[in-house]
Amino acid sequence: MIYELYYWPGIQGRGEFVRLALEQAGAEYLDIALLPEVQGGGVPALMKFLDGPAVARPPFAPPFLKAGRRLIGQTANILLFLGPRLGLAPRDSGGRLWTHQLQLTLADFVLEIHDTHHPIGGGLYYEEQKAEAKRRSRDFLARRLPKFLGYFERVIERNPGSDKWLAGNRLTYVDLSMAQVVAGLRYAFPAASRKALRACPRLRSLHDEIFARPRIKRYVASGRRLAFNNDDIFRRYPELDA
Repeated sequence: MIYELYYWPGIQGRGEFVRLALEQAGAEYLDIALLPEVQGGGVPALMKFLDGPAVARPPFAPPFLKAGRRLIGQTANILLFLGPRLGLAPRDSGGRLWTHQLQLTLADFVLEIHDTHHPIGGGLYYEEQKAEAKRRSRDFLARRLPKFLGYFERVIERNPGSDKWLAGNRLTYVDLSMAQVVAGLRYAFPAASRKALRACPRLRSLHDEIFARPRIKRYVASGRRLAFNNDDIFRRYPELDA
């Protein structure tokens, strides 16, 4: 099967969590919005599913995945679907639920990271909420960042199946997502994340392990992985990294 991934062009965003799973598995997929409009790609292809009256179960927003006749939205839901099919989820139902729970917790973390630069409203420019962003970031870096990182560090430490993975005894999609979050934090908050990650050797090792894996390494080197930028979830504003 050739999967079709729909996400906004120009940013990694939440679509990158899905891309990493597909890339690690060596799955065939099309990144539809990155295709030219004359080939059925671009933003119009996304909007057809978001606003099209013929879509019985429309997704709220990208990312969403088309798998045959299935249309699946929400990052964690997409990964819950893909995990067993790509060999990136535990084999038992309890393990799959645990992996899904961790992915949902990561989604909470990602939302809080996003809100450091847009604490008032997503429809406002950063420049319109700089004072609030500074205050929000100060609290996030002091309290929430170490709390989230510390939690995931403990999850690896207590995992009975492995001393390097978050769930079970082999790589799962949530490990890929965790590595992406660490990479994003290092981009957005280089000083603060360096300090916070000193207490998280297992998370540092997990990040390095993921981005050294052959398929992920080839993906990063290929130029197909979009660079972090200030239109994305992880944004670098030096004044917030304090």
